[in-house]
Amino acid sequence: MIRYKKTFILIVSLLTCVTFNSFCVNSGEVLPGAHRTDLYVHLLQTKRVAVAGNHTSLIGKTHLVDTLRASGIDVVKVFSPEHGFRGEAAHGELVESGIDQQTGLPVVSLYGTNRRPTPEQLADVDIVVFDIQDVGVRFYTYLSTMTYIMQAAAREGIPVMILDRPNPHGHYVDGPVLELSHASFVGLHPVPIVHGMTPAEYARMVNGEGWLGMNLECELIIIPVKNYTHNIHYTLPVAPSPNLPNMHAVYLYPSLCFFEGTDISLGRGTNKPFQVYGHPEFTEDLFPYTFTPTSVRAAPNPPQLGKLCYGRDLSIISIEQLQQKNKINLEYIIEAYRHFPDKTRFFNSFFERLAGNSLLRHQITVGYTPEQIRASWNEDLEKFKKMRSPYLLYPDFE
Repeated sequence: MIRYKKTFILIVSLLTCVTFNSFCVNSGEVLPGAHRTDLYVHLLQTKRVAVAGNHTSLIGKTHLVDTLRASGIDVVKVFSPEHGFRGEAAHGELVESGIDQQTGLPVVSLYGTNRRPTPEQLADVDIVVFDIQDVGVRFYTYLSTMTYIMQAAAREGIPVMILDRPNPHGHYVDGPVLELSHASFVGLHPVPIVHGMTPAEYARMVNGEGWLGMNLECELIIIPVKNYTHNIHYTLPVAPSPNLPNMHAVYLYPSLCFFEGTDISLGRGTNKPFQVYGHPEFTEDLFPYTFTPTSVRAAPNPPQLGKLCYGRDLSIISIEQLQQKNKINLEYIIEAYRHFPDKTRFFNSFFERLAGNSLLRHQITVGYTPEQIRASWNEDLEKFKKMRSPYLLYPDFE
């Protein structure tokens, strides 16, 4: 039976400077929700708490779980997303549930045998605290996990507290809006590839648009980011996943992830994942940068393993240029397709799930320009922006 139907947003001002874990935050600094402990720790007293988190769930250099336990909060378990609680599992690697060696807490993997908490896994939980750094891109799976947690919690009448974090791609909206016929774990909802929303804003939209299904609505307790606006270019303090090791990779991710649906290597198995792309069958005169993917912990079996690839090095683009781009760069995949020798082998079946439609593959194969492709997105993007607006918690980009 559903015990809660109301969405509750907690927004409380902080003092000029707050000290925790022996560091001080200046009043103008962007302060993620997790850092604002005086807004939420008291709400967790006497509660049995499940933390949905991973290696990004940090307050300074201290993990949220450690902070909560040091404050006397009864953390009963952890729900972990793709890449696991400690963020070490490779892309797509199924993660088993188990016991966290550092804390002794049971860790329930939501990227293993089940992707949403079961009623049994929620039976000893009074509240779920979600604190995971997302990158603001539709096919990044952390917000799919958040949605499934919200759905399972709503069924059991359990509130979800979201410790909000900034979106490094929060300063623009772009890409084709997903068609529901192509929905999957790498794209659950009819949103563009870059949706420009923080986790809490996205959760409000999931509730408001009825995307939990079955007339469910999850009670949300939101601890907002202080001093954040969508015009801010936020630098992530820790790599969000093994193959996004720096801000170059994060900024290039929406453009280069299309290559996951092709035969092209995007640098997995090198020291520049999501910062280069290439293929053994490209020619050196057109693609002078070379790299050879190897088997590494973050990518045990990367595309083009052990093969010399000719391609492009995008790590030489300055961070400032990437920040100012404010749109997905289609030139990379269009150029790669144009110069690929056997075009029947270029795409694979995963491409449609990444694109969210069947049209983009067709547009590339028949020779549409980036401008023509982008024009086909405009109407849906305008509709999405209007849908998105009421759910925003922070001033929007201009």
